[in-house]
Amino acid sequence: MSLEIISREGRAAFRDYETWYRISGELGGDKAPVVILHGGPGVAHNYVDAYKLLARDGRAVIHYDQLGCGNSTLLPEKGADFWTPALFIEELENLVDHLGIRAGFHVLGQSWGGMLGAEYAVTRPDGLKSLTIANSPASMKLWVEEANRLRADLPADIQDTLTRHEQAGTTDDAEYHEATMVFYERHVCRIVPFPPEVAASFAQVARNPTVYNVMNGPNEFHVIGTLRSWSVIDRLSAVEVPTLILSGRHDEATPATVQPYKDGIEGSRWEIFEHSSHMPHVEEQEKCMRVVGDFLNQHDR
Repeated sequence: MSLEIISREGRAAFRDYETWYRISGELGGDKAPVVILHGGPGVAHNYVDAYKLLARDGRAVIHYDQLGCGNSTLLPEKGADFWTPALFIEELENLVDHLGIRAGFHVLGQSWGGMLGAEYAVTRPDGLKSLTIANSPASMKLWVEEANRLRADLPADIQDTLTRHEQAGTTDDAEYHEATMVFYERHVCRIVPFPPEVAASFAQVARNPTVYNVMNGPNEFHVIGTLRSWSVIDRLSAVEVPTLILSGRHDEATPATVQPYKDGIEGSRWEIFEHSSHMPHVEEQEKCMRVVGDFLNQHDR
């Protein structure tokens, strides 16, 4: 379908700060809007930009940059006690009310965004019609275990480089970043070179690393931040809305990290994209839009 997507941007006051957002399509139609939660934490909306294509079917799609990254207020001086899942749930609730969509909306979260989406859904917020968890682990213990397993399949010299810099505390070294990209090109995005929107998110987190470094760590598999012991597994039975789970066959969010969502959320459906890693919305874009769009259409009312 070829259809121009009209977008508008705005800023929502949140505490003493501002949350940047963009609406693709028009609010107020027959279809409930979908709010896109990006990953990281702190990676910004750029790499999940493709989900705006859901607006081709008459649905408003809301992207936003979570506090501390992208076009929202940057707070590099804030420490670990500030950056919590509760903060980002509060920010999401604030945005929902700012946009006037409390009567009904969907949430789609990718990677960390899916973790946040699950955290949000267990609170049973008013107006939430469905949840899509895309490429997300249900616990960081599982994530780290599986990341180490995937890492063990890397070439020996790459593994040696990673370990040497981690032990030396030199994870900001260019050689370490180059070795990290070998993992990313296998398990994060298999389209190489990365598409512009994906590269833009990597560049953004390099400019504004505070949230990612504090909550996660220096990269996707060396998790030493505040989320390292995070888990939502024992709370998933509280999710009452229809739930779609997405992952890629080559995803760093391996089946072992995703399975608890399927087991814990009654009636949930799991779609695995055979030719994707961590970004089916980029790697198998049209199929991903069709799968998600059909799911949202089923749960508008």
